[in-house]
Amino acid sequence: MAHREILHLVSDATGDTVSAAATAALARFDALEPERRLHVFVRKLADLDAVLDDIDRAPGPIIFTVVDPAIAARLSAFAEARGLEAVNLLDPLTQALRRCFGRSQIDVPGAQYDTGEAYLRRIAAIDFAMRNDDGAAGERFSAADVILAGVSRTSKTPTCIYLACRGVKAANLPLVPGLEPPPAFEAARRRGVPLIGLTISPSRLVQIRAERLQSIGGPARADYADLDAVRAEIAEARLFFARCAAPVVDVTRRSIEETAAAVMAILRAASRGRSAE
Repeated sequence: MAHREILHLVSDATGDTVSAAATAALARFDALEPERRLHVFVRKLADLDAVLDDIDRAPGPIIFTVVDPAIAARLSAFAEARGLEAVNLLDPLTQALRRCFGRSQIDVPGAQYDTGEAYLRRIAAIDFAMRNDDGAAGERFSAADVILAGVSRTSKTPTCIYLACRGVKAANLPLVPGLEPPPAFEAARRRGVPLIGLTISPSRLVQIRAERLQSIGGPARADYADLDAVRAEIAEARLFFARCAAPVVDVTRRSIEETAAAVMAILRAASRGRSAE
């Protein structure tokens, strides 16, 4: 029986931070896919007992994000006694920030999940994205922080939802051949709502649309996945972006996360430019 590679992830909150860090680190290795054991809401020494029992039964390296010094110390001592690698993920960064800025940290588990103003903005943005999907509520363009435009299947909807989780109200403007954007879009542009275009290579879009057609059992248009028609559709969209002087993000080789990051970078740069004026 093959030896199992196990990675223990220990958090005093939801485990999102430690999981994301583990994913980023593992991506740098070829064909390394250990079994991940996620232990969350470890906020008391009593909570740690079950975690240590599991690690004892299935040893493996440990990555942890806990703010309680007693829990962190006991976990580190346990790992050292059993010859296991243990990484306190946030401690080096926290210490560096304390040295650089001369501030003391607050040892509150899950502090990044505070349900204050930023949290309420995220909830409002998620609600906005869901209600405004595919331009379903055109009058809401003026309430958006940004409008994402693109032809069908350029990841507008998932990008809007991802941005909403970061507190950005993103409206979705589908570009359909032969149809002009609704008047509400033009009104929003006059009010200064920024527009960002999403584009993609024709061959990749044909592949995505063909898979979509297969999944739903029929085309929305006869030329929906025709390469020549798709090329013309993307060219028309690019002309629209040029007329609007809109920055464009190519999503061909980007994940949703990377597309959203590119959008946010454009918005930050525009905000800095306005501040400098």
